[in-house]
Amino acid sequence: MGLSRLAALHGVATSYSPSADVTVSVADDTVVAVLAALGVDAATPEAVRESLAAAESSAHSRLLPPTLVVWAGEPLPPALAALPPGTTLDIGLEGPGARPLPRVCVPACRPDPAVSGRAAADAGAGAGTEAGAGAGTEAGTDAVADTGTDAGAGAGAGAVAGAGGDTATAALPAHAWWAEPPLGVHRLTARAPGGRSASCTLVVAPPHVPRPPARSHGFLVQLYSLLSARSWGMGDLGDLADLAAWSGRTLGAGFVQVNPLHAAVLGDPTDPSPYRPSSRRFPDPVHLHIESVPEYGHVPDRATLDDLRQDAAALSDTVLNKGALIDRDAVWELKRQALELVRDVPLTPGRRAAYCDFLAEQGQALEDHALWCALAEVHGSDWHSWPAALRDPRSTETARARRALLDRVDFHCRLAWLTDNQLAAAQRAALDAGMAVGIVHDLAVGVHPGGADTWAQQDAFAHGMSVGAPPDAFNARGQDWGLPPWRPDALAASGYAPYRGLLRGLLAHAGALRIDHVMGLFRLWWVPEGRPPTEGTYVSHDAEAMLAVLVLEAHRAGAVVMGEDLGTVEPGVREALARRGVLGTSVLWFERDWAGTGRPLPPEEWREGCLATVTTHDLPSTAARLTGDHVTLRHRLGLLTRSLAEELTADVADTTEWLAYLSRLGLLPEGEDDEEGAVRAVHGFLLRTPARMVGVWLPDTLGDRRPQNLPGTWDQYPNWRLPVAGAEGHPVTLEELAAAPRLHRLMEIFGSRENHP
Repeated sequence: MGLSRLAALHGVATSYSPSADVTVSVADDTVVAVLAALGVDAATPEAVRESLAAAESSAHSRLLPPTLVVWAGEPLPPALAALPPGTTLDIGLEGPGARPLPRVCVPACRPDPAVSGRAAADAGAGAGTEAGAGAGTEAGTDAVADTGTDAGAGAGAGAVAGAGGDTATAALPAHAWWAEPPLGVHRLTARAPGGRSASCTLVVAPPHVPRPPARSHGFLVQLYSLLSARSWGMGDLGDLADLAAWSGRTLGAGFVQVNPLHAAVLGDPTDPSPYRPSSRRFPDPVHLHIESVPEYGHVPDRATLDDLRQDAAALSDTVLNKGALIDRDAVWELKRQALELVRDVPLTPGRRAAYCDFLAEQGQALEDHALWCALAEVHGSDWHSWPAALRDPRSTETARARRALLDRVDFHCRLAWLTDNQLAAAQRAALDAGMAVGIVHDLAVGVHPGGADTWAQQDAFAHGMSVGAPPDAFNARGQDWGLPPWRPDALAASGYAPYRGLLRGLLAHAGALRIDHVMGLFRLWWVPEGRPPTEGTYVSHDAEAMLAVLVLEAHRAGAVVMGEDLGTVEPGVREALARRGVLGTSVLWFERDWAGTGRPLPPEEWREGCLATVTTHDLPSTAARLTGDHVTLRHRLGLLTRSLAEELTADVADTTEWLAYLSRLGLLPEGEDDEEGAVRAVHGFLLRTPARMVGVWLPDTLGDRRPQNLPGTWDQYPNWRLPVAGAEGHPVTLEELAAAPRLHRLMEIFGSRENHP
């Protein structure tokens, strides 16, 4: 009982429910290991008693929680509303040189917050939702109702409750003493009568993220897979800008969603997965379009550059015409040599000033990232194997190495700046083409254990732990993704600085952000090192704080947010995300009336707040699903859990049911045996749903039957290394794709720009 109570106080689950009618207990040794990773000793009964006593004493005496969230224009959180009369509040605003707000004192006579909150709702201050509605989280925080106001309405810096007219005054009659701080992450200090005091992080956020300007459609693409005639062996940011410009102007597309462009772990070979990066904070310079770097044209050694370009053309030719896989390492070696030459060209005064501004803006985070890159060139890409003194980013020896490697540190800083410039250029090209959203960037769920982020932010990560997924109906062994999780307590203690910096960097040039496994904002499955995924448990975040920081940074960037919420989702999570305007992800094949008939869900019953697609990078292409090719592929690789005949029977039944439904809706005039017609039909179905955004998997426009990633495989299948190809499997360039009749026949169903205001 003591261990369970201790675990609950630290957000560690001692049981979980893989389905509504099943509860699985977590082994005690797993709980003990996870608590140890959080700095809590539970190794012996005596240690449990001591740790529990300390945790309960802290919880009982705490005047404020570690983090307090105030949603602009909404009722105050219970922890703030319930402070003792006479408590004084001092708020230190974020930002250098920010002046503190005037001290606030909690008055002795206050109306009952619950009563006045209901009165405010009755007065029309809310949006018809109940103040204090739970977010369904396990983090122990309370969510409050969404007022329905836009992210920028009444939520600007310096907004004060009661200052916006009678409506604002009526909304919070119980707390007229509270002057709402400007949006931001601040420091709140409370001093109660009797000498009790506490400080906490105060997050003041708008009620929800920006909404998509209008219903839109766009492409989903793995950028590396889209080569153009000018690519150096893989798709790059120049190709992204060109795809956005063409699809926006010609097809009326509103967005292009790409895979994570995070910095990869250096290696030979480099891990090709974009979802296991060295750093999520900084982009990978392998995506640079070399010729678009302004200094490129002024390199004096033209002969060497010409040789590199010829080698790059030959590399592209092997991929496009000779059946070779995309070789990220070979691409990077050519680009690195070219960038070494480009770096020797002096920057113009204006460019030098812009570079210096970038360095100042990025600060210590960029310096640490660049130093890791420089040290990795010398000592290898896993910092755990470096000389002991260099494993500490703040050691004297590391400072000495920084000085010795200053030239290489500057080189990697320069690469980050150049990549940032081209990310900005891609978004400008998208918006200039009339896109409503533009580039949708992707945030991976975690980072490589030996990469730059875990080295620079060691205190923020739970060492000896890995993120994964528990056993379920689709994977009886569970999953271990090999990604160390953030420690929720460390994030809270830092005022969520690593998380805020990550979001700010990703959103700088994004029209929208996709969050992979968005359920991770609420809880993650931790697997102790050396144990199978079945021996893990859930650890909860302060979901209210994680959401508030996300909403705040998205508001500042003016960016839409969507989450990948496929699979098993904890009750209440989708509702909490929707309340804050975070779109979900709905994939056609999974949308059935699971609570009733089990049949395909009618289009009018789909949720509006989602990105609707037919498939994703982790699923079979639409042509492969329609033909059953994905089943035979998994059979060849030994991935089936049933016989080939059983799998094919089940797959055919599922596909046939969908095709029959599409036919009844009049979406299959060509008949159910026409593969291309069926691809058009499933996308036509998506257009009948109320989904705010409709995504088209770019390989589907050509009938490509190969998945970009086949979960459950490592070297058995060329994950993340295939170029976009046509129905016969021959790679297709961006130029050929833009002229492909099959693509244009599919995109005709989306109508011209006139049909997409």
